[in-house]
Amino acid sequence: MYHGDIVHALEGGDRRSMGRVNQVVAHVRGTPTRFSTLIDCMNHEDEFVRMRAADAAEKLTVANSQWLQPFRRQLIGLAAQAEQKELRWHLAQMLPRLDLSGQDRQMAVTILRRYLGDHRCIVRTCAMQGLADFAQQDTRLTKSIRPILSRLIRTESASIKSRGCKLLAQLGA
Repeated sequence: MYHGDIVHALEGGDRRSMGRVNQVVAHVRGTPTRFSTLIDCMNHEDEFVRMRAADAAEKLTVANSQWLQPFRRQLIGLAAQAEQKELRWHLAQMLPRLDLSGQDRQMAVTILRRYLGDHRCIVRTCAMQGLADFAQQDTRLTKSIRPILSRLIRTESASIKSRGCKLLAQLGA
């Protein structure tokens, strides 16, 4: 499967359709050099290609987070500009998997804090999880992230309240 084949496999359908994401994931898992194609596809003009590329990249990096590292600046830049909900929620899951310096980590945390203002619950929930993941990596962030989570569990939907309570417990609040 080449670049064009991966793009074609991610095209078509609608938002409820995964397309052939699992096929792409299996291919890239066996041919890791194709991972860069998924990163490129997250900037594709077709929104379905973008969302499925982000889905595939997120699935692959649960076990292979090091694959993200060469693209850290690109991912931070994409996260800063992303408006599409599927990109936002997948990037919120991937950003904490990066090995980031202080300045890059602060940029990623700032982006996730901005995602908390998104009107879509799934984006806010993934942003909360991402912030908690960063706080677990860098305990200096815990002091600033706990109050944010505490505020959200008092004002948000049941799903956000539930996730927020779990995250606060993990952070020792």
